[in-house]
Amino acid sequence: MSAPPHPEHGVEDLCTAGTELYERALRDGYVSSADAEAAPCLLDFGLLHPAVTDLTRLEPVAPVVALHRMLRTAEERIADERRRGQRLADLFEPLMRIDGRRTGAADTPAVSVLSGMDRINEAITQAMANASGELLAVQPYPTHTRDAPYRHVQALDRDQALLDRGGRIRTLYQHTLRHSPTLVARYERLQGDVEARTLDEVTDRLLIVDRTVAFIPANKDRTLALEVRHPALVGFLATAFDRLWRLATPMYPQAVRQPTLNGITPRQRAIAALLIEGHTDAVIADRLGMNIRTARVHIAKLAATLGSESRAQLGYLIGQSGILDREG
Repeated sequence: MSAPPHPEHGVEDLCTAGTELYERALRDGYVSSADAEAAPCLLDFGLLHPAVTDLTRLEPVAPVVALHRMLRTAEERIADERRRGQRLADLFEPLMRIDGRRTGAADTPAVSVLSGMDRINEAITQAMANASGELLAVQPYPTHTRDAPYRHVQALDRDQALLDRGGRIRTLYQHTLRHSPTLVARYERLQGDVEARTLDEVTDRLLIVDRTVAFIPANKDRTLALEVRHPALVGFLATAFDRLWRLATPMYPQAVRQPTLNGITPRQRAIAALLIEGHTDAVIADRLGMNIRTARVHIAKLAATLGSESRAQLGYLIGQSGILDREG
């Protein structure tokens, strides 16, 4: 009788057989090729590799090396999603200028413009009041520094009302907000199925209610917003959120510590990647959701760690150090 096929799964959902075999390989230094037949996922994910001196043995890749490689792959996926989203925005931006209000049009437009913070919040509150499923949200750094205090109270009340109806909330923030006292206090007050994760970079503000209506900014200061009800557009935004969510680091209710590799923190690696791309300190600070002084402190620490004495030398040393290589 043949053994059942190995179930398909992602590396973040490593199967029990794979986990146990990988742990044994780390303890003993190797496992046999025959043992690995029960967990082929370890070879697929690059957690085991053949020993140079004995091809019947499989040796484990160090967890810190494997993790860095996978995180680097995740970062590349995030960058791809950002570029894909920008292409979509570029495609639809001229189309949104066209007035679609024609005779016989539907009572509820697929895309409508909301003007003014009060009108925007009123529309979000109304959509939330009719929701019972879920709220998916991307909250970039500026959202938590520019909104008036009463709007935070309003948002907290409508979020709790959704949770009280049995709904759930999933929110993405930037890593810079992981230890924000205001944000920590907010989650201590919410009761229900609520989770938060973080990324180095996130998209602009996004709210998706019950996967039927989405709200996105329509100008830089967020005094204009688009209410999107077209199923294809809302579905695209929800899929993009789901993919970013799987790549993000858990923050609440169970925080996961971000790994440090060779003395370089994840924040410094993110800054290094932007430095290599030629961005200024101001752009780096904006992209990573921090003030320019903090960005320069991180850049200085990165330079000190790599032994750089100039900006030009720092770029060269980043490239030579291998900290941005997929293999870690």
